[in-house]
Amino acid sequence: MEKDVGKKSMGNLKAVAVISGNDSVKGSLQFIQQSNGGTHVRGRIIGLAPGLHAFHIHALGDTTNGCNSTGPHFNPLKKDHGAPMDEVRHAGDLGNIVAGPDGVAEISISDMQIPLSGVHSILGRAVVVHADPDDLGRGGHELSKTTGNAGARVGCGVIGLQSSV
Repeated sequence: MEKDVGKKSMGNLKAVAVISGNDSVKGSLQFIQQSNGGTHVRGRIIGLAPGLHAFHIHALGDTTNGCNSTGPHFNPLKKDHGAPMDEVRHAGDLGNIVAGPDGVAEISISDMQIPLSGVHSILGRAVVVHADPDDLGRGGHELSKTTGNAGARVGCGVIGLQSSV
């Protein structure tokens, strides 16, 4: 599989994650590798409480115990938790998404630290939506510098290669 990923041009590489979680949280996300090296994440998640929800890439693509088995945030460079625009942040720190009054979050994020190929690829890892907002490492809580004090994991999905057809 690694050989196949390496042969595709970065502009053609796509991945998908089907989100499921407790209660009625569900959705899907598409990850598109851009020619500048960034990855664009777009999609829709429904069944969320209205408001802000932390949105992260976690290290493991393991959902055997639901979203709790996805491990910590994806952090290959061993940095503190932060905001997506911070120099010091986990690669998987994607900030917050917003669910409207109907519980639907429309997602459109571009990020340079979540490639679909190479040594720090997010393929095979998981995307996780949390119950609470991410304090972006600035909350002063004991969990701010590790998780953003983001609360329970309410939805997740494993990131896998998407068919080009």
